[in-house]
Amino acid sequence: MSPTQQDQDQDHARLGDTSSSTSSSSQPQAATLSAPAPSTTTPLPSRCEKICLIGLGAIGISFLALHLTFSGAQISVYDPRADLDEHIAAILPLYLPATLSVDELRSQGRLRICASLDDALLGATIVQEQGPEKEVFKRDTWRAVVTKVARSCRLWSSTSGISASRQLEGFDDAAAGDGDEDGDLAASARQRLLIVHPFNPPHIMPLLELVPSPSTLPEEVEFAKQYFLALASGHRPIVIHKETKGFVANRLSFILFREACHLVNEGVVSVDELDEVMRASLGPRWAVKGVFEMYGFGGGSKGMRGFLDGIGSSIGELWDDAGDLDFKDEGWKDKVVKQTDEAYGLPTAQGIRARDAGLRAVVQCQERMDGAHER
Repeated sequence: MSPTQQDQDQDHARLGDTSSSTSSSSQPQAATLSAPAPSTTTPLPSRCEKICLIGLGAIGISFLALHLTFSGAQISVYDPRADLDEHIAAILPLYLPATLSVDELRSQGRLRICASLDDALLGATIVQEQGPEKEVFKRDTWRAVVTKVARSCRLWSSTSGISASRQLEGFDDAAAGDGDEDGDLAASARQRLLIVHPFNPPHIMPLLELVPSPSTLPEEVEFAKQYFLALASGHRPIVIHKETKGFVANRLSFILFREACHLVNEGVVSVDELDEVMRASLGPRWAVKGVFEMYGFGGGSKGMRGFLDGIGSSIGELWDDAGDLDFKDEGWKDKVVKQTDEAYGLPTAQGIRARDAGLRAVVQCQERMDGAHER
């Protein structure tokens, strides 16, 4: 298996270099901005699990931090990049609590960095892939995986939008190289494969969309749900009832992003001005209540019906007037990229730490509000 490296992998390698070359006095301390450490008195869950992570880009290394911090599982990782050891050493500490170090995790056997997929798969009870967003990569990966792991092994994909059904299209025992005439390897793979879609960065953001295919067994969905709930990391696994492109969170996010790009392209607002509009309005509003509950407040005593009846015509006009950008058109992309780079520069290690600290503060605020409401 020789997938091409994602741009995010290269970006993270550069960010790691930035981190190592920046003086410690100018950086926020990892103890205040890294992940909070779980309780030292309570045994970590899932100590019997052996998790193989395939792909150590932005999502993969964030998931690695989540598993290492909140579970007792043994983790093996594989990525064909030549600098995998250096990449993990540079980036993973940004995401771990100060009580964990990469060297100690490796010496304890909690973390194995593998030079081959076969080595990473040894004894795996869960295989989680987060490689390039290409169907051919997903299919080739699962063909290689299912012949080397037990049929009880859980199969998770943290894709951004390729459904479990599409990942195993055309997959049969002959293609998988199954030599067991009494078995049905392809059917078994379809029953086990589950989308576990995070919101980036998954070591902080609570959402995990669990998206089964029509063939995925209910017990596979329930296992994944209970695994993440048992971590006590604050993650909120939500089962999505039907396969759809982009699942739910990305559909909402990218459609909003399209309108944002349209407004910038039309000169209505600049990149930094639009960002401030979001931070001063929809950001805090939707962090407190979701779309439907919050708009329901807008209808007063009549709730959602009152809201739709009251400004429904204005909503319809805006829907009709929504931007329709052609993704093949480089003109609007150049404008958005130029303004974004001018406003913020390129990401740095210090910027990642500050982002993570802010996200964690918002999530913790949500947890306090939810706790107060329950009381």
